[in-house]
Amino acid sequence: MSTDSPIGFIGLGTMGAPMALNLARAGTPLVVWNRTRDRCAPLQQAGATIASDAADLFGRCETIILMLENDVATDAVLCRHRPEFALRVEGRIIVSMGTVAPDYSKRLSDDIRSAGGRYVEAPVSGSRKPAEAGQLVGMLAGDGLDLARLRPVFAPICKKMFDCGEVPGALHMKLAVNTFLITLVTGLAEAAHFAARHGLDMTRLMDILNAGPMASDVSRVKIEKLVQHDFSRQAGISDVLKNNRLVVEAARHAGIASPLMDACLSLYSETGDLGYGEEDMISVIRAIDARTDRAMVSSGSPPDGH
Repeated sequence: MSTDSPIGFIGLGTMGAPMALNLARAGTPLVVWNRTRDRCAPLQQAGATIASDAADLFGRCETIILMLENDVATDAVLCRHRPEFALRVEGRIIVSMGTVAPDYSKRLSDDIRSAGGRYVEAPVSGSRKPAEAGQLVGMLAGDGLDLARLRPVFAPICKKMFDCGEVPGALHMKLAVNTFLITLVTGLAEAAHFAARHGLDMTRLMDILNAGPMASDVSRVKIEKLVQHDFSRQAGISDVLKNNRLVVEAARHAGIASPLMDACLSLYSETGDLGYGEEDMISVIRAIDARTDRAMVSSGSPPDGH
């Protein structure tokens, strides 16, 4: 494959846009495309070339990064199950950086390789702020030569990268990481709910947690958002709910118990049903609040007005 071919990047959403911007600002020859075209404007200002459509991008690039929401969007961009599929993937490396089901990724890898292409999984850990700062953690799975070639490409995006074996090893690893992240943030929300309902000083709670052995970059950001009642989106409820479902489904497929993630799935589903799907994941506290209020009403005690 040519070393001077530009990199293609498709998917300029919450995570994809800052990732692509970091590539462009680092001087990576970049061709981008997004279904909503106005999202391409900042990339054009940063020096990227805007493809007229997905077919135009595939025609220009030998390595294509996909940062797409789900398997449906991925299949649509690749024209999978259509005659154009082979034309899009043959002789190219397709890099999937989004979070999809591991079983789907394995089948897609097999199809791409059968059509003469190559496939790499490269999901990342981190939300929008780490994406903007180029501080994501990358998990890679695929052929070793392909991974070695792609590591310099990922350098403006990821602060660290880890090889995870063959596909779908990277996605299984990402779901394991997400299990810790989701249960961590949900536990923090429940702790804040407990403190608030007992009338504790929330700033004092934040200071104690931040000074203690359990503090992390994630917990510091999320507890401050709770104290400030700032539910603006970093990692959104809708995205976390999708990832939570992927964990539970992968656990069921493998016959693995997932008691904490089962409980989280109920809470994040309830938060979405309450209308907060576009808020940050820390707004899961709203579902916990709602459960307490319902329990108080059923017991004859009025909600505390929180």
